[in-house]
Amino acid sequence: MSNSQEILSQCEGGILTLCFNRPDKKNALNLSMYRELSERLRSADGDDSVRVILLTGSGDSFTSGNDLADFLASPPTGNDSPVMQFLLAISEARKPIVAAVNGAAVGVGVTMLLHCDLVYAAQGAAFQMPFVNLGLCPEAGSTLLLPRMMGHQRAAELLLLGETFTAQTAREVGIVSEVHPDENLAAVARDKAVKLAAQPAASVRLAKSLLKREYRVGLKETIVEEGAQFMKRLASPEAAEALQAFMQRRQPDFSKFS
Repeated sequence: MSNSQEILSQCEGGILTLCFNRPDKKNALNLSMYRELSERLRSADGDDSVRVILLTGSGDSFTSGNDLADFLASPPTGNDSPVMQFLLAISEARKPIVAAVNGAAVGVGVTMLLHCDLVYAAQGAAFQMPFVNLGLCPEAGSTLLLPRMMGHQRAAELLLLGETFTAQTAREVGIVSEVHPDENLAAVARDKAVKLAAQPAASVRLAKSLLKREYRVGLKETIVEEGAQFMKRLASPEAAEALQAFMQRRQPDFSKFS
């Protein structure tokens, strides 16, 4: 693989592999990683040599979500921010996206999967969407896609409580396509990507577009609205308490907030 050290990129056999590569930080995503991911996803759409995009993480994690220190130092302020550009790029990608989820998938590490077409998880993978726990709100169009996928109550349980859930639960609710032994995950995901790359490319792109036709416009509107509310919540007292408590490794106290 080549390019930056934090996003490893390789295109071989029509498969563009993008690997999150900050294993010492559980592959937490920072601003430069969001920028590069957005650029790679956008350029892939116009690159005839790319037929499939494969997302994975190095080490023992897929991604633990945002690098909070980096995120708080340069919080998003609009749709041109790196994280918003990434969310729009992955949600609008024309080429099929395969994800191999090894280990932890937290926050955006889960919600980005809603925009992937095939998602394979290791048995030991652990998922969590702790947006509300941090005094924030869900993002990436998850408030539209999750209820559509699994019903209101199950989506509410995952988003409002923000508890960790297993790969098997992720499969049951539709976030994950299949669950495989940890040691087989990379080979399985690669094999599926190879099979997908061998399909007629134009037909694959058309089928993906038609699958998303019903909610395409509403999805972008939801991502933008969630983003606007997320940015407001970043400045809220609850978020300040939650994030400070996280950094201090203590339980937050929300009793003084209504």
